[in-house]
Amino acid sequence: MAGPGICSMIVAMLSIAMMIKMERLNRQKQEGAALLVVLFVVMVIAVVSLGFMSRSDVEMACGKNMMLRTQMDHLAESALEHAKGLILSPQDVGAEYWTGDVRQQLILGGDNYYDVNVVKLAECNYQITCAAYRETKGERVGGGNLIAELRIDPAIALWCGADTSISDRVTVNGDIYCNGNLSGSGHMGGDVFATGSVTAAGVVGRKNNAVAQAPVSWPTLQAGDFNPQYYIGPALYSTNVIDSNVHPGGNFLPSAGNPAGVRYCIGDIKLPGNVNIEGMLVVTGNLTVSGMNNVINAVKNFPALLVGGEVVVEDGAALQINGLARIAQRMVISDGAENVDVDVLGALFIAAGGIDGAVSATTNVDITAGPLKAAIQTWPVANSCTRWTPAGGAFFRSIARQ
Repeated sequence: MAGPGICSMIVAMLSIAMMIKMERLNRQKQEGAALLVVLFVVMVIAVVSLGFMSRSDVEMACGKNMMLRTQMDHLAESALEHAKGLILSPQDVGAEYWTGDVRQQLILGGDNYYDVNVVKLAECNYQITCAAYRETKGERVGGGNLIAELRIDPAIALWCGADTSISDRVTVNGDIYCNGNLSGSGHMGGDVFATGSVTAAGVVGRKNNAVAQAPVSWPTLQAGDFNPQYYIGPALYSTNVIDSNVHPGGNFLPSAGNPAGVRYCIGDIKLPGNVNIEGMLVVTGNLTVSGMNNVINAVKNFPALLVGGEVVVEDGAALQINGLARIAQRMVISDGAENVDVDVLGALFIAAGGIDGAVSATTNVDITAGPLKAAIQTWPVANSCTRWTPAGGAFFRSIARQ
């Protein structure tokens, strides 16, 4: 039999072995728990990272969308300026004014486009609608739309080269420039610019006294530019020379050899009534209007009337001018004249005076600013053109995003 000492030793050894085993089990449990903690932490980091990446993708997409929208807004604004420039300078436009176009580009070959639509609201007011967009594989992936109203201002309807009094039988729908003092009680439905003082009672717009210079330049046309020939670009055309006797019922039209329809008279001429001129009338002397139904319609880019002397309107006379009329001296209504009707749509520029003469209650003189009708482009010599317009500028009365 073993002694008590040996038994105690065996018990102690067994106890130590059990303790070692328990410690190993505890250590394994701790290591397993640590592994679970590590896995949990890794999972949390992965979830947070995925959320951050997803949020970053969303923010990046939002940033790209905002950049695209900003670019399209700027492109639409460029389209507005495109339309504004062509409305102010319509000489190169085939029609009276630019009505717009589609799929225009600032950078050729790019993927950004804009469409423009222009609607004429009045002679000096236009509504412009612009749609800018980006195309990818034939689909529009973004865009911006603007709608605006453009106002041409100033737009000179009447230019007077000396002190002028506007009769109450005269109506001016547009702006006036006077190289002197302006008075009178006629209706002036625009701004007035005078180198002297403005005492006129019928001014609707602003009164600009003592201006240093005119808001637009004087149209530097010469009668000699159209006699006996004139240019359009490099091409030379012949003027139709007429005498002082224009028979009633005369109908003068442009032709292949005279596309501007220029009629040229050396000296004085009389329009006795029922005279229709589609083109331009050049008179080196005085023009007398004595009958009804006298009409002058300018061909695009050319003036309607160029007079080296004065225009005299007699009793019972009527004259309609569509385009620019430039008179070297003055327009005068004959003393005692009644049933007089003068209509100008475009611009009336008088170098040495204004509209003078005694006027009756049956006299009506209406002048309406039509800057697009009055804008001209002529060629004093081959391939060298001169451009002019009675429009001094333009501004947007409103711009709205659609």
